Amino acid sequence: MLSVSSFREKPAAQVIIALDFPEATPALALVSRLGSLIRWYKVGLELYLSAGNRIVHELKEQGYSVFLDLKLHDIPNTVAGAVRSVAATGADMLTLHASGGSTMLAAAADAAGKLHSAPKLLAVSVLTSMDASQLQAIGVEDSPASQVLRLAGLASQAGISGLVASPEEVAQLRSSFPNLTLVIPGIRPAGSSIGDQKRIATPAAAVSAGANYLVIGRPIAQADDPAAAAEAILQEIEGAAVAH
Repeated sequence: MLSVSSFREKPAAQVIIALDFPEATPALALVSRLGSLIRWYKVGLELYLSAGNRIVHELKEQGYSVFLDLKLHDIPNTVAGAVRSVAATGADMLTLHASGGSTMLAAAADAAGKLHSAPKLLAVSVLTSMDASQLQAIGVEDSPASQVLRLAGLASQAGISGLVASPEEVAQLRSSFPNLTLVIPGIRPAGSSIGDQKRIATPAAAVSAGANYLVIGRPIAQADDPAAAAEAILQEIEGAAVAH
């Protein structure tokens, strides 16, 4: 098992590697290749539905922190129950959709508050794959930035202390909600493919704007040398911190 002291405190503590794989074997192979460079890993729906709680337990046993990205969105009682179930896995952070509404968010926060060891709850605002035209298609006339701020306020008032948003909204969120933990996907190093993301930024830009955590997947997972790619990103963040 890796000890916490084996990790570089900054910026390794800010980077979350997305294990977007269909099964546990390649996910754990990437973890092995990255070793002590990285502290945090994200387990999303694809991997979780394949590997279940076993993948969370394996990562925790190896000494890593786990961001369980399930994006819960259901009636309040069901979501509260899911929060209690996730707590038993040892996951450190858990997502739920802010668009589930204030009652759902408050039920989740209340459930977490009654647990001895609960995951930190993160409200997902507007997916980074969505732009203004896609929001309009589902009846939201506001810009993505305005919708993110609205949902951030809703989540904060309901007792949720973290938010997932795109890099474009980081600076305004940090100004409006200085105490929220901001977890930012859509991170792409300069020159990398944007894939299906619409609202993106470089690691340095996101950290400089006020992000607490950066979620990075394909630029590392699909690199010929994932460890070298991760090291380059860590160095970029270090440079941004010094400049900032």
